[in-house]
Amino acid sequence: MNIKSEGEILELTKKIVKVLYEKDGIDIKILDMKESPLLVDYFVIATGNSETHLNALRDAVVEKFKEENHNLLYYDKDKGYEWLIVDGGSVVVHLFTESAREFYDLEGLWSEAKRINI
Repeated sequence: MNIKSEGEILELTKKIVKVLYEKDGIDIKILDMKESPLLVDYFVIATGNSETHLNALRDAVVEKFKEENHNLLYYDKDKGYEWLIVDGGSVVVHLFTESAREFYDLEGLWSEAKRINI
């Protein structure tokens, strides 16, 4: 994976959020995870309104990582999940159905993490 500066990682995160907005992602949030014990800079969290929508969001995010020449560590490729993860190492994207987002409550779990507004 290419080593990127903090500024480049933030720019990549903004581009991913833009793609999610363009694909009608719902309630998109960015959590600054640099102060957490996790080896990640940002969580991007969004909701999709159906399985098809979640898959489209995932595919768009994966494509954006590839366009930006940012290697992916992992992403959920199967169908039928209510929580899809696209792990780009320094940026991890969490895509949820509305009920799964409420159930897993990552924003509540990481309530100390600073929110980034774009």
